[in-house]
Amino acid sequence: MDAGVGLRAKPGAWAGLGNPRRSSTARVPVRFAVEKFARPLVLGSDRRSCGAKLKVSCSRKSAGIDKTYYSADEALVLKQKAEDVVPYLNDRCIYLVGMMGSGKTTVGKILAEVLGYSFFDSDKLVEKAVGISSVAEIFQLHSEAFFRDNESEVLRDLSSMHRLVVATGGGAVIRPINWSYMKKGSTIWLDVPLDALARRIAAVGTASRPLLHQESGDPYAKAYAKLTALFEQRMDSYANADARVSLEHIAVKQGHNDVTTLTPSAIAIEVFFPWSNLMY
Repeated sequence: MDAGVGLRAKPGAWAGLGNPRRSSTARVPVRFAVEKFARPLVLGSDRRSCGAKLKVSCSRKSAGIDKTYYSADEALVLKQKAEDVVPYLNDRCIYLVGMMGSGKTTVGKILAEVLGYSFFDSDKLVEKAVGISSVAEIFQLHSEAFFRDNESEVLRDLSSMHRLVVATGGGAVIRPINWSYMKKGSTIWLDVPLDALARRIAAVGTASRPLLHQESGDPYAKAYAKLTALFEQRMDSYANADARVSLEHIAVKQGHNDVTTLTPSAIAIEVFFPWSNLMY
C-alpha cells in the first residue's frame, strides 16, 4: 500500500465499543531536535528519522526523557506486538490524536521505545519553534490562530520524515490541512471518557491548558463543561483517525470500572491491536 495513504480501517477495526461516540499570524521557521531516550526493546538499527526541512539531531543518547517502566509481562507483550506491527508500518510515522489530558505523550513514548522510533510532542515543538516556553503563553502573547499556524508548520515538516511517534495537540484535528499531513502515516485516536479527563485535569490544574484556564469556579465542573463543548466540536474530526482505542473498553475488558486504573503500558498494548483488523 502507498505509504502516503496510511491505514484503511475495515468495519469493526475500531478498538472500542462499536463506532466512534457521538459522545494576523506569522509563521516561525521550525528548528528543533529529535527527542531520544533509552530503548531497551529496540527492534532493529535502521535509523531513518533524519531528513526533510528539519534540522534534526539523531542520537542514541538520552535527551532527558524519563525512562519508561513496566512489568516483565507487559514488556514481553509489548515486544511481541511491536515485532508483529513493524513490517506493516513500513517505517511510517504514528500520530496519536485525542483530547487534552488523554495520555498521548506518555503512551507515545512507550510506543516509540518498543518500536525503535523517535518521539515528538507537537506542542513542545511549537514552543521551541517560536521560542516561548508554554502553549498557554503563546495563546496569551499572540493568539490561538498563531499557535495553530505554527502547529500546522510542525506537522507538515514531520510528515516528510519516517519512524516517528508524534503526540499531537488536542486541537490539531480541527484543521483539514493537518489531516493531509498526518494521513501520510497512521493515526490513532486515544478516546478517554470526559469525566475521567475532567478529574485528571482538575487534579493537576488548568494553568497549562489555555482553552480551560479562563473561568473561575469549581475546577472539575469548569473542566468538564469546557471539555464537553470542545469534544462536541471535534468528535467528527477525531473519527477521521485510522483506529480508535477506547479506554472505557479496555477498562471493561480488564474488569475495572474506572479508566484511571489503567497503566500507560496497558493502553500502549491495546494501541497495537487495531493493526490486526486493518487492511494495508
